[in-house]
Amino acid sequence: MVNIPIAPLTREAFVPFGEVVETDGAPVKAINQGFATRCDGLAVVDVASEGGVTNISLFVAEPRPMPIRIEIMERHPLGTQLFYPLQDRPWLVLVCTDPKDASTYRAFSASGRQGVSYARNVWHHPLLVLDPASRFFIVDRGGPGNNLEEVWLEAGEQLELTP
Repeated sequence: MVNIPIAPLTREAFVPFGEVVETDGAPVKAINQGFATRCDGLAVVDVASEGGVTNISLFVAEPRPMPIRIEIMERHPLGTQLFYPLQDRPWLVLVCTDPKDASTYRAFSASGRQGVSYARNVWHHPLLVLDPASRFFIVDRGGPGNNLEEVWLEAGEQLELTP
């Protein structure tokens, strides 16, 4: 079984798949009489096609058994999907350009201060966390139309991810 190498998540490495959402390097603006700061423009949300609306969710995820067996990949043809952790714990991001071609897979280790916004039609694995009860803020598309495509991998096509 092919084990996918894991690289640190960087903006440059993730460009083919979407955006890294992080405040490092973003302009910071003081607000609320100086008692808070604000960072704008961290990601583009693309949900309007075919009557879509912005959907805000909270996910609570559990770790998968190790090593992580890659059996499914998904993509969203009608909009972007943004994941941002609500705790400072590392988590994993797995993407590819062709779910049936192991050579196209890329795995990234994200810090608990980095999120991702998958571009429209980017193949990715469902949320991969390393700690129990990992909470994530999600911004994606709601509304009419089929915005989920899944590919299940046959036993001989499955891959492994070992953090």
